[in-house]
Amino acid sequence: MEHILVVDDDPQIREVIRTHIEQAGMNALEAASGQQAIERLESGHVDVIVLDLMMDDRDGFEVLHYLKSRRFDTLTIVVSARRQEQDKIDTLGLGADDYMTKPFSPMELMARIRAVLRRRYPVSSQSATVIRLNHMKLDVDNYTLLVNNEKIPLTHVECGLMQLFMQNPDQVMTKLEIYQQVWQHERYDDNNLSVYMSRLRKYLERAQSSWEIQTVRGVGYRLTGAGI
Repeated sequence: MEHILVVDDDPQIREVIRTHIEQAGMNALEAASGQQAIERLESGHVDVIVLDLMMDDRDGFEVLHYLKSRRFDTLTIVVSARRQEQDKIDTLGLGADDYMTKPFSPMELMARIRAVLRRRYPVSSQSATVIRLNHMKLDVDNYTLLVNNEKIPLTHVECGLMQLFMQNPDQVMTKLEIYQQVWQHERYDDNNLSVYMSRLRKYLERAQSSWEIQTVRGVGYRLTGAGI
């Protein structure tokens, strides 16, 4: 049974989310602050955290920093009233797997929880665990990209994006296709995508790769470069 930790200082929001999680046959855990969330994480396994950002006693950013520093493999969906693009950039940069703004649909949240779980525990294991493309090698199981002998650790989403691009070199991937394949839902967010594309570009530039992620205006993105 999947264990979902709901972290929010509003008890009514926690109750609504907990009810939907339990109706879906999953185990719901609750925390009213960032400190309580960290204590929950230290005391037992958690598959997914539904995380608010604005809380007293250690906010959501501190929880994300904690997860990153301890290299937990827990998936994180941020659900916050903060709508600034910089908030999304900061949270995704800290390893969050998805970002929703309040007010939100509990049904959509459950769809996103199922999507990140499918990404973590795919039904089929037919896809390659190591993907090679010229001087690049992606270790899907260990979320690691090797470019020109430089080892780059990736988040779950970054790894999914690189897998999609490396398996489809020089092919234009629409924004909808990317969300369907990586996030496994269709409500794509332009800001989320642009943040992730920027991060992947920086990784490739830092490693002096001859591959680059190109924006196809109004359509999507493609990986193009050496060997094409």
